Parts: sequence; C-alpha cells; structure tokens
Amino acid sequence: MPVKLAIIYYSSTGTNYQLAQWAAEGGREAGAETKILKVPELAPEAAIRATPAWKAHVEATRDVPVATTDDIVWADAIIFSTPTRFGNVASQMKQFLDTTGGIWFNGKTVNKVVSAMSSAQNPHGGQEETILSLYTSMYHWGAIVAAPGYTDPVLFAAGGNPYGTSVTVDQDGNMKEDVRPAVIHQAKRTVKVAEWLQRGMQVQP
Repeated sequence: MPVKLAIIYYSSTGTNYQLAQWAAEGGREAGAETKILKVPELAPEAAIRATPAWKAHVEATRDVPVATTDDIVWADAIIFSTPTRFGNVASQMKQFLDTTGGIWFNGKTVNKVVSAMSSAQNPHGGQEETILSLYTSMYHWGAIVAAPGYTDPVLFAAGGNPYGTSVTVDQDGNMKEDVRPAVIHQAKRTVKVAEWLQRGMQVQP
C-alpha cells in the first residue's frame, strides 16, 4: 500500500502554502498518496481585509481543504509547515494541534512519521525553534520525527537547517533561499521512513 502523506500548513500570505506544494511534489514523486490541507484561520476578517497580500492569499486558497483530526488518523506521514511567531508555531497551527487530544488519548497519533518546515523574515528569526517546538508536541503524540539532518547536499544550498527546511522571506514576500530541492528531498525522506516503518510492522511476529 502506498504511504498516505498529509501536508498540513498555515500561511497568511503564501510562503508556507508554496512550501506545502513543493512537499506534495516530493511526496508524489516518492509514490505517496498526498493531501495538502490548511489549518483553520483564526484572525478576524477585518485584519485580513486590511492586509492586501493576506486577503489575496485567503481568496486564492479558498478551495484548499481544511485539516481535521480525521486527516491525522488517515495519514501514515505528516509534514507540517508554519511561519514562526516569536520562536513558536503560529496560533492557527497551535490551535489545530490542541484539537488532537481525543485521537491522542485513543492512541491514534502513535507511530505517525512527522517532519516540519518553517519561515521567517530574518535568517535567525526563530525558524529552528519553531520546528523544534512543534516536534515537542510530536513526542507527546508518540510520533516518529524524520528530520532531514544533512542527508543530501541540497540542504546546504537551502541554508543547512538540519531540523527541517526553513526559508527567509523579504518584505515583499520573496523567498531569499532556493529551498525547493530541500523541501522535495525532505518530503521524499519522510515518505521513505514511513515505508520502512510499514515494512517493519508487517514482519512483526
């Protein structure tokens, strides 16, 4: 059976949506059944309307399905993508993670293979800490973290973040690093680890 990969993201102006699309590309190339899902938006409509780029992105991604806990249960592997907010995940992503208590309690988050990506406006704006803080929740899930480490040279061109691909975004919303190859590699690695886990579970006595 192909690995089922859910790519769950939050994006206000499009950076992490683009990362999610590249991750889906890598997942499909690795043979996974892939879904891109956004977490629910919590910001008030007035705040969104007041920022043209935010408003435009919300409208452009209106048809992207909203993630639910059923998607976590469905997935063998999950890649999260979120901008950093003061060194932590965006509140929209945190709120979604907080809704997973029920499936966690029933053991349905155990052995999910997970990986994460992030973005910020500065090279040291909290991307690494954002990914690590998300992984802390994954340890509570009983999930298996598939960080990219330094498993391929493309990671160095993307900034060399071993915890997960991260990107710097300028004031105009342009990515400063070429991270597409790193995202694709990270997605393929996540799917591969999930495949290894599937095979291992099949041979258990």
